[in-house]
Amino acid sequence: MNNDAKPEQSRFTHLSQLCLIWLLASAAHAATAPADHIFLGDHIITMAATATTSEQKPTALAIHGDQIVWTGERKDHGNWLGADTEVHELGDRALLPGFIDAHGHLTYLAATLKWANLASPPVGQVVDMSTLQGTLADYITEQAIPPGTWVIGNGYDDSLLKEQRHPDRDDLDAVSSQHPIALIHVSGHLTAVNSAALRTVNIDAETLDPAGGHIRRRPGSSEPNGVLEETATYPIRAVMQQPSGNPITDIETALNVYASNGITTAQDGAIGAGAAELLSMMDRDQLLTLDVVIYPIVGSPAQDVRLDYHFSHYQNRLKVGGVKLILDGSPQGKTAYLSAPYAVSPPGQNQDYLGYPTHTAAAVDAMVGHYLSHDIPVIAHANGDAAAQMLIDAVAAAGATEPVADHRTVMIHAQTVREDQLDQMARLGILPSYFSAHTFYWGDWHRDSVLGVERAQRISPTRSSAERGMPFTVHNDTPIVPPDMLRLLWATTNRLTRSGQVLGAKQRLNTYEALVAITRDAAYQYFEEDRKGTLVAGKLADLVVLSGNPLELDHTRLLELDVLETWSHGTRVFER
Repeated sequence: MNNDAKPEQSRFTHLSQLCLIWLLASAAHAATAPADHIFLGDHIITMAATATTSEQKPTALAIHGDQIVWTGERKDHGNWLGADTEVHELGDRALLPGFIDAHGHLTYLAATLKWANLASPPVGQVVDMSTLQGTLADYITEQAIPPGTWVIGNGYDDSLLKEQRHPDRDDLDAVSSQHPIALIHVSGHLTAVNSAALRTVNIDAETLDPAGGHIRRRPGSSEPNGVLEETATYPIRAVMQQPSGNPITDIETALNVYASNGITTAQDGAIGAGAAELLSMMDRDQLLTLDVVIYPIVGSPAQDVRLDYHFSHYQNRLKVGGVKLILDGSPQGKTAYLSAPYAVSPPGQNQDYLGYPTHTAAAVDAMVGHYLSHDIPVIAHANGDAAAQMLIDAVAAAGATEPVADHRTVMIHAQTVREDQLDQMARLGILPSYFSAHTFYWGDWHRDSVLGVERAQRISPTRSSAERGMPFTVHNDTPIVPPDMLRLLWATTNRLTRSGQVLGAKQRLNTYEALVAITRDAAYQYFEEDRKGTLVAGKLADLVVLSGNPLELDHTRLLELDVLETWSHGTRVFER
């Protein structure tokens, strides 16, 4: 050996020894530091298994402060006990990573809590036009709403009403001609209004359809019938979004709703500047009990939010995750942009009706290219396969000259993506986030009226995605449907419609795969896989306690489970 190398080797060996001593001392200190909480049980589901590793099965987990500090065997938990350590015996209960809301609208949910609930069962009680009108009339009386004041209702569903149609201005005039009335369709993409509301926002027979929207008319006339689609709803939304009451209290209530469903990270996936500032203020005042990721909505290539937001890191509990684009509408509202016609066209449309995009392809290319070039993540609403192709083409164009590194663009809903499109998405690194609760809420409607039997079998093609090994998530799009993560889990594994028929048996996931989509892959979608999504030491203590082990239940019985506790950053934020 060259003697000249010996001093350097000696120094290296000495440093290595010092590092080893430091690491051992740190480990010893960590091992003796008492935990704040220790969970003991046989149903601790870490969600750490991958295609090449098996699921870890610890029987104990310790947290200190806001982090998980240890998982291991029950017999060793005494190493983490201190005078103030709380020990939680799980028994038959299961401990999992906190559920992550892959797509939803926190402040929208907060607003709906004050509006008339016009949903059909199991979310509400409206079954026909008469019960809708009665619910509205009762709401006006109970809330003592004075004439001239707006009346807002949420969640009506024409596909579930006995009459199989939207309420029109005449139906709502019968409730009140003294109040402007606006009802939001369950999809969030249409509104039904009365004559007073049309007058208030100056929509009449002379008003032209806006780009990306449609004003439905009375037969043989240009007179609006009271049903507005997509961008045509914007004048009504501008009125509805005026603050009222105590929005902070409403948001705190909404966060509690999320927590009661086991959610530890919530999303506001199309937020305006006013609501974003309100959440920022709440975050500064430490009023957010869960992590919240927001996506400011952008609508034109000229709209640049880079100067207004700090992206991709939490200030406290609030993070601006990227920007949100809306590329088309709703399949259940028949405004999604398809490549083949709807099975049954909506009133006033021809048999070759495809729906329509919100933006031109050139505009989408410009927006996606602009934000990805500035390392700002993009999530884009695309329900129809034609809209999905617009996003795919835009991401491909953005990386045509220079690859865009780890952009994790998310296609929100991705309801009707085809097999060839999934191949393209996998190559480009586009993540689908599926609204897989649709199989229950609107599966019958999709099969019989929207898409027809063949296409409806493939809505939310989760199995096709899993077979490609691509990450994907599933979501409820709250408040379109409640943030019920256990029903989402059940819907994704069973794909049963309201009528009890299986819609797309070949696209079903097993329970573990579905859990991955609301834990580990959801953390990946947010670029947070290093701190969330699995129960391993070093990650945030975001936990959910279920009444039983979902992996030991037949998937048909998943709705029997209850969320018993939710922990965020090591603090219990919900207990049943």
